[in-house]
Amino acid sequence: MAHPHKNAIANMPASALIGVIEESKMTYVRENLSIFLHESQIKLLKQVKKHEKPHHKRIRVKQFEKAKKDDLFNLHLGLYLKKYEKLAKLGLIEIDKEPNNGLEYECSLTSKGIEVLDELSNLEREWENVVGIDDEIKETLRELALNSFEISYKHKKKQGFIF
Repeated sequence: MAHPHKNAIANMPASALIGVIEESKMTYVRENLSIFLHESQIKLLKQVKKHEKPHHKRIRVKQFEKAKKDDLFNLHLGLYLKKYEKLAKLGLIEIDKEPNNGLEYECSLTSKGIEVLDELSNLEREWENVVGIDDEIKETLRELALNSFEISYKHKKKQGFIF
C-alpha cells in the first residue's frame, strides 16, 4: 500500500519539499538526542559554535555597535540573553556578561556543549543514511545550497550584516 501522503508530496513545490526534509531531520535528531532540546535551542547552540570563529566575532562587534543606536536594543539584548541563559542552565554554554571585546556578552561552549554538538552531527549523518542521501544527492544539495546562499548573503550585506 502506498503512503497516504505520496500524492500530496508528489505535487509539492520545491520549497515545501525542503521544509518536509528539514522537519524530518530535526524530528529524528530530537527523538534520538540524549538531552531534551527544543528546535530553537539546537539552532542557538550551533550559533554559539559559529560565533566562536574570529571573523564572526568581528562581524558581531560591528553589529552591536550599530544596534546600540536602536531604541529597542536593550529589549532585544534581554530576549537573546534569556535564550542563552537556558542553554547555560543546561550546562551547554557559559555566558560572559562583561567581555573585553566590544560585545555586550559572549557565549562559549562547555565540554558538555561540545559533546552535544558532536552527538547532533552524528545523528544528522545517521539520519542521512536512514533517508537515503548518497554522494550524488549530497553534491546536488551542495550546488543548491551555494546558489541559495548568494541570495541571503547579498541581503545580509545590503543590511550591513544587522539582522
